[in-house]
Amino acid sequence: MRFLLYMNISCAIIDDEPLAAGLLKSYADKTPFLELKGVFNSAVAAIRELRQQPVDLLFLDIQMPELSGMEFAKILPSSTKIIFTTAFSQYAIEGYKVNALDYLLKPISYDDFIKAANKALEWLLDQKGNSDSHHTDDNRFIFVKSEYKLLRIDFDDILFIEGLKDYVRFHLSDGHRLMSLMSMKAIDDNLPHPEFMRTHRSYIVHMTKVTVVDRLRIIFGDNYIPISENYKDDVMAFIESHALK
Repeated sequence: MRFLLYMNISCAIIDDEPLAAGLLKSYADKTPFLELKGVFNSAVAAIRELRQQPVDLLFLDIQMPELSGMEFAKILPSSTKIIFTTAFSQYAIEGYKVNALDYLLKPISYDDFIKAANKALEWLLDQKGNSDSHHTDDNRFIFVKSEYKLLRIDFDDILFIEGLKDYVRFHLSDGHRLMSLMSMKAIDDNLPHPEFMRTHRSYIVHMTKVTVVDRLRIIFGDNYIPISENYKDDVMAFIESHALK
């Protein structure tokens, strides 16, 4: 199974059938890029929660008492994308009229679930890419202060970045290293993702430069970059998404 892990997607499940809701929850829990924010047994029960804390993606049953999934979809913010889940195929055309990303027919397999989730991920990545103008081809560099100078560093020249207390050290593809006074968070916030990924609290790696992964280490020559437990799922899912099966 391939995962296209480039960002996390917040999601919720609305289904009045406990078994169906439980199955979808188990699928969401084992999908690395999904962050499940809630499971609701009716659209009415979800209204207040989702107004206060909107999600990126909603797995929404159609036939429910009080307020159907189709009716609920019409009052959701346009930023919330929908994957309908239902036992009745006749709703498919109507589902696409409310801009549903996909339509899953029960019983739902994990293979169908992950394909639909990946479709949502690709859509959200496209939207994010269209809005991320500061990382276009003409702006793939940053200026950092080092030894009283402002030095330009091209993204393509970075192998990895190492955090050293109040400093970061840039390890470049030509073998040079450059120190700058800044936090790991500051540099992480200004790099394009998932091209650059945090693998450890002290390391950010240029993932397109990775050529060797040995268990939970990324190897650049004599440098062994650890992949810590906190970042393992994201990093390994990214690598898995580019692996031949």
